[in-house]
Amino acid sequence: MSAFDKVCAARAKGRPTGMDFINNIFQDFVELHGDRRFGDDKAVVTGIARLNGMPVTVVALEKGHDTKEKIARNFGSAHPEGYRKALRQMQLAEKFGRPVICFVDTSGAYCGIAAEERGQGQAIAENLMQMMTLEVPVVSILIGEGGSGGALALAVADEVWMLENSVYSVISPEGCASILWKDSKKIKEASECLKLTADDLLQLGVIETIIRESGKDFSKTYQKLNQRLWATLTKNRQLLQKELVAKRYGRFRKFGEIFE
Repeated sequence: MSAFDKVCAARAKGRPTGMDFINNIFQDFVELHGDRRFGDDKAVVTGIARLNGMPVTVVALEKGHDTKEKIARNFGSAHPEGYRKALRQMQLAEKFGRPVICFVDTSGAYCGIAAEERGQGQAIAENLMQMMTLEVPVVSILIGEGGSGGALALAVADEVWMLENSVYSVISPEGCASILWKDSKKIKEASECLKLTADDLLQLGVIETIIRESGKDFSKTYQKLNQRLWATLTKNRQLLQKELVAKRYGRFRKFGEIFE
């Protein structure tokens, strides 16, 4: 598949969303709402659950399925209160020693005037800073689109995984084409240039794992993720808190290193 084909697959109608992964991987999920500042952003789903008996905190960017739900979820583009809600739950997870799992699927953070007025940039920056120092294991999984800072705000983790047909990029292919060629129709060329596929990013060291998909039947994918998450979180919980944070910090510091 070409890079553009991967973009189309990540955006495909009927592809499982964050809630589908939560409902099929975890047990006893209880959703928690609000950021205690402004409101409850439905583009971000947060709560506590059990992973084979292990208490965890789960955060997901949720696009919705039908048109009505997509509108209610703002097509997965979160407002500042959504990121603040996510951060509040991650800080509670740290307080009670629960690992954090994030599911990322968004074309980007909402860029409307209201979001800017309520501090969109600051909310994303606070997530980046605070997630870097969380003293509990954190795993982030790209399940569809991973667009710009809106995705990165939930992807500062010990390990970042991508589903086989997901994408992760600093900008959408349409946006890239508009900037580089002044022509949004050059989306195929932009998709190739951005190196946004799971294979590209694994080679660049931006992610740790590619989760292979089994066609349209995601039952095997859910099972695979359940087992891999259990093994990874069990291993990372054995690390000292300072060691865990230092390892996460080092992961990001090595990006872009050039060896001669």
